[in-house]
Amino acid sequence: MSEASPLSASDFLSPDTHDVKLRAAWLYHVEQLTQEEVARQLGLNRSKVLRLLAAAREEGLVQVSINGRGSDMLQLEQALMARFRLQQAIVVPVSGLSESLSIKAVAHATGRYLSDQMTDGISIGVGWGATLHHAIRSLAWRHVRDATVVSLLGEVTHAGVDSPSAVAWQLAHFYRTELYQITAPVFVPDPALAQALWQIDEMAKLQTRARQLDLVLLSVGDLSRQASIFRRGLLGWDTADNLKAAGAVGDVLCHFVDASGQVIDHPANQRVMAIHPASLAPVPRIVISSCGARKAQAMIAGIAATQAHVLIVDETAARAMLRLAGGA
Repeated sequence: MSEASPLSASDFLSPDTHDVKLRAAWLYHVEQLTQEEVARQLGLNRSKVLRLLAAAREEGLVQVSINGRGSDMLQLEQALMARFRLQQAIVVPVSGLSESLSIKAVAHATGRYLSDQMTDGISIGVGWGATLHHAIRSLAWRHVRDATVVSLLGEVTHAGVDSPSAVAWQLAHFYRTELYQITAPVFVPDPALAQALWQIDEMAKLQTRARQLDLVLLSVGDLSRQASIFRRGLLGWDTADNLKAAGAVGDVLCHFVDASGQVIDHPANQRVMAIHPASLAPVPRIVISSCGARKAQAMIAGIAATQAHVLIVDETAARAMLRLAGGA
């Protein structure tokens, strides 16, 4: 253990600054000081140090990686790649974890994967969902030049950290890139309005930009009570029942698809302000990241709808997908 130099009060204008969080994280995780020792070094109390360390984790200053791949996970990955014609599958072991912790585990793997893809000039399109929202916290900083982020969905009037465009905004903010957004509600009142909005020059250009992306990162939703679209009131529960009756098994970029990945003929799909899954066909790398066995059918449909290349998923969903596809 190396000896850390003490800090004076003049080193920082406020104990809440970015530098103090970084210093606390360094002393604790790298220098391996105890929390009490960190507190003494920084001239703070232990409860403040706890908050600084928690904030460092929350903001992505500190990330935890677990090395090692079990043979069961490797077999699942190979089976998924073979059955769904994927270029890559990443299966996250979550045995015994709650759904919320499983989501965070898959999100961590997603954030690490995306960080590895960041290069100068890359253009990335992103969707939304709880997994992608949490993935932002696992991003690793690197300086990239001339990168672009494109939100593939519209917005909601009552926005929050898990709103449709929030993932894109957070990703662009983290890497300090340009951001392009669909400046319209994700669902508009009628199809005629949706058609009119897509004819606006800037909106048409965004559709063109979406077809020219280097990488797309999206999630899928099911039609359960936990699904974000219905839980957040973007569409009513009666619409969910109606969509099920029409053959939908889930949504991809807020477009409802059947088991074969075809966007169904339904009024909700005619009112959505989001990039159509089929428009992403020219994109060389499409990544689906989702969690939970209840989404297994929607994940299969999402792969078919987008011709996805990469799947990042938890082990329970992976096994459920293979069972549904007759592969396990």
